[in-house]
Amino acid sequence: MGGNSPDHNSDHRSDHSPDHSPGFTERLTTALTGSPATPLVFLGNFEVEQQWARGEHTLPRVSAASANAVVNRMDEFTLLLAGGSHHVVLKARPDEEYLGYLTALGLDLPRMHVVSHQEPQRTVTEDALADPALLRTLSGLAAGGAQLAVHGVSEVEERLAAVSGLPVAGPDAATCKAVNSKVYSRRLADEAGLRQPRGWACQTLAELADAFEAAGASEGGRYVVKEAFGVSGKGIAMLESPRRRERVHHLIARQAERSGRSAVAFVVEEWVDKRADLNYQFTVGRDGTVRFDFVKELLTENGVHKGHRMPADLTPAQSTTLRSAAEVLGKRLAADGYFGVVGVDAMVDPAGELYPVVEINARNNMSTYQARLQERFVGEGRVALARHYPLRLDAPLPFGEVRRLLGGLLLERAGGTGLLVNNFATVNAGFPADGTPGAPVDGRLYGIVVADRAEDLHATDAEIADRLAARGENRS
Repeated sequence: MGGNSPDHNSDHRSDHSPDHSPGFTERLTTALTGSPATPLVFLGNFEVEQQWARGEHTLPRVSAASANAVVNRMDEFTLLLAGGSHHVVLKARPDEEYLGYLTALGLDLPRMHVVSHQEPQRTVTEDALADPALLRTLSGLAAGGAQLAVHGVSEVEERLAAVSGLPVAGPDAATCKAVNSKVYSRRLADEAGLRQPRGWACQTLAELADAFEAAGASEGGRYVVKEAFGVSGKGIAMLESPRRRERVHHLIARQAERSGRSAVAFVVEEWVDKRADLNYQFTVGRDGTVRFDFVKELLTENGVHKGHRMPADLTPAQSTTLRSAAEVLGKRLAADGYFGVVGVDAMVDPAGELYPVVEINARNNMSTYQARLQERFVGEGRVALARHYPLRLDAPLPFGEVRRLLGGLLLERAGGTGLLVNNFATVNAGFPADGTPGAPVDGRLYGIVVADRAEDLHATDAEIADRLAARGENRS
């Protein structure tokens, strides 16, 4: 469906009266633009770090085309962050039965603008730039006062803003890149006196050599090296032996020699055992105000983000420490020209000691896209688990079949329990857009499991995983 349609989802607006209390999206709009009434055009350009990392020295990495296609369809998360007064740009129109499910929940959906032709390996921003009809539509929105709210700002989003006339509701790309570097994060936390694992921020080959030498001289400690803009488990290497340290150091030095640039951007730090990973979010307003949004327990597997558990199991003292850290970090980010959403990874070690800063992600985070749903469907006194379920598919899977498969396990109303599906596009993202049959593909079903008690939460989660796994086994 082309991007020039003035109202792509008028038939899917909720009949329920929208909730006019100042929720997360309204607060975010105010922080980004100064007014809660500004219409926003949301754009889910996930893994914007790949743009920020262009031209930087990197570690070896492998990225499958099918995985990139799934990541690019995470753009559908914006559908449930925006409200009815806003707009979203999507790579493809959502499954019609999925839209019906969302509106039956009473969600006030935004107006959708779908690119006329999507390439699985392109981000939604790149697809939009290649669509003249959509660009005309966005120009019309700009004339009406709309602004562009993106996952993270890179030069590609600035190009879209320039072509469409939509002002970016956020800092410029250079500022966003600077404050998202792990080198910036490390040095900011050091300057603020916030507890971190032992480590070094390196911006020259000499600093990197000194850090590798210091790591090697440490007795019993395990160390890692991280790219400044690594994401989702990519751009990190364990330095588990002298030979490994030498090999990684040589690789980076060779890259620098070939490029003719001696400047680098890496962090070398001790690998600390942990009892829990945490993610907390705060929002920095255009006026420099800092608002603490929430803290969740982060679920990871081999360094890759898998989901969130809410609420996080913290002591009052730990909660106070995180709020204090957010205030310190937010004020520094504001002074350096940043405003918008900030997510910070933290951790608790086996002794219960808190490390309030592992890294700063000054952009939308996965938990950002859960905020509006959390307010409406989780609330105080309940528990929730946001995660994705892996799927191995030999043919596209419609939402209607998933609904039948998970009968009795889906959340069907506010106040109810079960799985609230918050992204369905990632299920079938690996299949060719033209329907050409091919090899089986890997997909992901994203959702938030809501329950009244922790034991019910884990039982429902396990049953969902079992039913989805059984479907795959029966099809094989």
